Amino acid sequence: MQGRSPDQESIGSGTKRSSVSSGGRSRNRKEFFYKFVDSDGLNEKLVHWFESVTEKYTLKQQAFDVPFELIELQKFDYALEGISFQQLTRMPNAVHASTSEAVEATACLAIEDFLHAGIKGLWEAFWSQDEPMPFSAACLYNANMKFYQAENAIANGRLGGLCGTGILLNNSRHPHGKWDHLLELTLLRTDIRGLAVGSDCQPSLPVLGEALFYAIRMLLARSLSRLSFFPDPSTVFVLLVDSQYGGVVKVEGDVSKLNFDVNNVYECAAEWVQNHSRISVSPIYRIWNKLGNANWGDIGALQVLFATFHCIMQYAGMPKHSVEDLAADHSSRLQTRRIERQLGDTTRVNGNGPFQYQQRSVSPEIVEVQDDYVKVDSKESMKLEEGSMLWLEDSDGQKGYQIQEVIKTGELTYYIASYVEDPGTDLFLYVGSHPSQQEPAWEDMNLWYQVQRQTKVLTIMKQKGLSSKYLPQLIAFGRIIHPGHCRRPSSGGNCDHPWCGTPVLVISPIGETVAEMVEAGRFGSDDAIKCCHDCLSALSTATSAGLRHGDIRPENVICVRSGVRQPYFVLIGWGHAILEDRDRPAMNLHFSSTYALQEGKLCSASDAESLVYMLYYSCGGVLPDLDSVEGALQWRETSWSRRSIQQKLGDISTVLKAFADYVDSLCGTPYPINYDIWLRRLRRNIHEDDHGKEIDSTC
Repeated sequence: MQGRSPDQESIGSGTKRSSVSSGGRSRNRKEFFYKFVDSDGLNEKLVHWFESVTEKYTLKQQAFDVPFELIELQKFDYALEGISFQQLTRMPNAVHASTSEAVEATACLAIEDFLHAGIKGLWEAFWSQDEPMPFSAACLYNANMKFYQAENAIANGRLGGLCGTGILLNNSRHPHGKWDHLLELTLLRTDIRGLAVGSDCQPSLPVLGEALFYAIRMLLARSLSRLSFFPDPSTVFVLLVDSQYGGVVKVEGDVSKLNFDVNNVYECAAEWVQNHSRISVSPIYRIWNKLGNANWGDIGALQVLFATFHCIMQYAGMPKHSVEDLAADHSSRLQTRRIERQLGDTTRVNGNGPFQYQQRSVSPEIVEVQDDYVKVDSKESMKLEEGSMLWLEDSDGQKGYQIQEVIKTGELTYYIASYVEDPGTDLFLYVGSHPSQQEPAWEDMNLWYQVQRQTKVLTIMKQKGLSSKYLPQLIAFGRIIHPGHCRRPSSGGNCDHPWCGTPVLVISPIGETVAEMVEAGRFGSDDAIKCCHDCLSALSTATSAGLRHGDIRPENVICVRSGVRQPYFVLIGWGHAILEDRDRPAMNLHFSSTYALQEGKLCSASDAESLVYMLYYSCGGVLPDLDSVEGALQWRETSWSRRSIQQKLGDISTVLKAFADYVDSLCGTPYPINYDIWLRRLRRNIHEDDHGKEIDSTC
């Protein structure tokens, strides 16, 4: 590594300097640096310059160059193939739609974790996997211009004063960082998204001016430093991000040409910006998706990583593995992929399959699929109607079911069927996607959760001995037995029949969904209380074994009336259940909990919060049209703060209103729901004939 250890004296040290640095100009420069502390002061002096920039935008002219050409980013993208980046702290999607300190704190932690993940991946890929990474990320506190780990700053009440997050050289002698140790600074601001590609917005003066202010401080600090680990100290990068989008500002210039008038620091800095600097501003692209995960392979994160790459080079020198070397490996990786996909040779025919593969001269990775070779339309062949017979094979042998009714929702199709050996009992029957689907469509992913994933969850419930009439019962699961001779190979797999290997799940009991009851106007106040009680009872039983539902909505609760004296509700749709920490719940803008939308996972009260939203809707509450996670979180914050949810449920029952208040107090906290006390309170408010006789012992 060419760079020297940062464990040397730098700005502000008491060590005696050389005669050159002790001159009057050096003292003026140092005093200039210490007085240059207010970005607003610089912005005031840049107003006229910024008006000229605005005029260029108005005339559709390019006001600034871009820091990186697209061909550079493409080569860098090739070099990053196979390199792992993992942001563990999710970016809260509604950081600017909420004034919650918890959300702002999470955003600071997410930025710090994003920078750490990026620089760690780059260091190990290009410089060394063996040497420890000599960098760390920390937040800048504007009151004293020092750096603190985000967790420490938040714990010490400094959250409101955090103004940026930087990448710094590790130095045990300076735990709060030094400005000449700062490689790169990231500013988390609210008005970045409006500058995204496709918008007509221009950079606002406060945003761009603040980036220039910090860039000048970084350049001044480097010019004052005795450290020599910046081969090119005249270029700095500042990142601008919000909760989803981001871009890069690159500032170049020789600060020795700056007039160090300590009585007029901001005017001198503004003059330097206009006459002696070169400013490049990248397009603004999306970096984080709506779950708060960084899109590492997309251009938004790519240009941020490329800026960070250049910052590392300023300290560590040229990498051991250059971008060109790693990008050159793309061709060999491409050839390996072509061989995996059997595209590496000349024209040939796959005689065992329904498709003909043919190499074309234009591009060796583009293949032509001849539709004439497709033998069967699988979707058409999988059509089941009332009266159809379906046979499945499970561990107990072969079982036959007759389709009694086809139910089509907006998302999925499933069936009411009867077992041929017990035709008097109706069951829910779900048919999954054919296992040959390599890249399933969205509806096929829903089928996978409904069939394969739910089968796994219900099997675990059965193995753990979970028993409650408010939970679905696993009746059978297996693979469809298709008509005709099965040519499945002895080594395993499936034959070419479109039904072969298709999974089937059969559960009981059957009933009418709450969504159907609401649509038909059959969901009354007594139903609301009973539904709340029964769903809580189901959740209580599941939680005792460490399971959480993760997808409570009107379509996943049924009312069972057939064969019972008193109707009761069953919580179905366990395909998105949380079994372990890595599992993620379903995302529903109307019914998911606040924590699920922000973090992509559940807290202890998340299922109960979803149940409250479902009851609010089922009792006549108005749900707004939502098209984004930000809007969904804003609606939740407004509804809870105005108590509109509690008021609506209070019109139905005081116990439901009290339950909503209780859930509101637990949202986002680690405290568990006290199921027993609420089951008792709800049970006292259930109006049934011969009250109490139908209450299940699992309550």
